[in-house]
Amino acid sequence: MFDNVKSEDFGQQVDYKNLSSIRSVDYPSEQNTESSLTRNSEFTNDRTILVNQQRDTSQLPVSVFDVALYILKQLKHPCSTMKLHKLLYYCQAWSLVWDDRPLFSQRIEAWANGPVVRNLFNFHKGMYEISAQDMSIGDERNLSQEQKDTIDTVLNYYGSKNVQWLINQTHIEKPWREARKGLSPDERGTNEISLDSMTEYYSSLK
Repeated sequence: MFDNVKSEDFGQQVDYKNLSSIRSVDYPSEQNTESSLTRNSEFTNDRTILVNQQRDTSQLPVSVFDVALYILKQLKHPCSTMKLHKLLYYCQAWSLVWDDRPLFSQRIEAWANGPVVRNLFNFHKGMYEISAQDMSIGDERNLSQEQKDTIDTVLNYYGSKNVQWLINQTHIEKPWREARKGLSPDERGTNEISLDSMTEYYSSLK
């Protein structure tokens, strides 16, 4: 479905320095700080029961489905599946820069219409729009507060953009272009947009 959509290879001037300053001011990194999770212990029958007042997400693996569900809940309205993939891409990119780690583990591929997470595409294949109610898989509770802060900042910056703007923007940026080398503009492709290329490019824009 995505590879049949055409777009011009142009984009917009984006104030990425401003984006990074917003993140650093509004959402300071929680690394090297004491966890805000509150834990109480109860002793019953000589056994220690750890009662979590807030779910401890520090060791939980995060999937693209967890992130997609959180994004859709934050948007509060159905989103085109194509736009969702672009938002996921930028969440992954800026997590690599701000938090020094990937947000989710699934690979992102450089399709003709920009970045796409195939695992998610296989889930919603045939759907033009998707909402939180459509997500039968995923749990936003797996996300740490730091990860939610990163996603929220990305949504504040990119969430109001239409899907064509997002496609055009990814097309002028180096990670997608690098992964598309050797392919014609409308040719199907499954090359991965590497985490290294994303980290290098977006770090240079801070």
